[in-house]
Amino acid sequence: MADFVFYKQLINHLDSSILVLDESLTVQYLNPAAEALLQVSGRRCVGTPAELVFCDVQQDVQTLANSLEQETSFTKREAEVRLMNQQVITLDYSVSPVEFDKTICLVVEMHPRDRLMRISREEELITAQATTQTLVRGMAHEIKNPLGGIRGSAQLLERVLESDELKEYTHIIIEEVDRLRNLVDKMLGPNKMLERIETNIHEVLERVHSLISVEATGQLKLRRDYDPSIPEFLADKEQLIQVVLNITRNAMQALLAQQAEHAFPEITLRTRAIRQFTIGHTKHRLVLHLSISDNGPGIPENIRESLFFPMVSGRAEGTGLGLSIAQSIINQHQGIIECDSEPGKTQFSIYLPLELDQNDYSAQEQKNIF
Repeated sequence: MADFVFYKQLINHLDSSILVLDESLTVQYLNPAAEALLQVSGRRCVGTPAELVFCDVQQDVQTLANSLEQETSFTKREAEVRLMNQQVITLDYSVSPVEFDKTICLVVEMHPRDRLMRISREEELITAQATTQTLVRGMAHEIKNPLGGIRGSAQLLERVLESDELKEYTHIIIEEVDRLRNLVDKMLGPNKMLERIETNIHEVLERVHSLISVEATGQLKLRRDYDPSIPEFLADKEQLIQVVLNITRNAMQALLAQQAEHAFPEITLRTRAIRQFTIGHTKHRLVLHLSISDNGPGIPENIRESLFFPMVSGRAEGTGLGLSIAQSIINQHQGIIECDSEPGKTQFSIYLPLELDQNDYSAQEQKNIF
């Protein structure tokens, strides 16, 4: 009995999630890591059928029964598992038959993959963003130099022309050159150091809420779900307003464009604090998760992977620069923007570290400045 207590205490302190099933495939034990992973209470789950707590979407419970009957082990990689709250998570798990007290039970060892897959996806996104910025810098240099020559030549030509009718053509040349130069500058995104002040994220969201409420003229519902415990943090408040406003306005335009097909268009602004969270390669003690979600038609599948690249837009009249600039601003804050979309739900998630020292700020801003 003393050995059993010792082993149980040992398992309780493992980072691996352990689930034990008896001969009838009912839950007999979960360690704390498994409770957190499966989002259940161990005491309430004991005696519950396995398929209610641990349901592999692609593999029925008969596989567990076969493992128990034949006393064979198996491993499943990147399995989609449905939890009791109907949420689906991705994990690796191994099933091993173990004899205990003259009966055979199944020990299921689980390792979450969602976080690792998200970190990998973030690293790819950050790398792609950095590559795009490098390409845009080079392209901007090659474009802006001849534009300056064209503009200067048009101005010189205008001085020697006597006909006002001909001068109209030089005016057009100068105006178009200026328009192209402004477009290139927008593609480059923010080109100055952030003006960091103590910022309350809910003041940012309330400003956006007010602006969108006026623009929407009551045609959609704006919900707010705030975590009041989130502390103030150093950020460029005006640029954060620009980011959130841009994403929220995109959601509003998508909803209103489909209003005839959607009776109850809705946007939700939600904030949460996350502890021990990794952004890219860096693990942060406390991170803000700001989500902007809507129940609209979703983002076209053909542009989801390239959504944050310059000149990519889901609207015919869009410039395709808003999300690229938004990602650059959040990158300067050492955060990242992610997007998950399907018909009926699109969610943009902004992750921002809430605790960074001045050296972290300076290094990141110097790295991202154009």
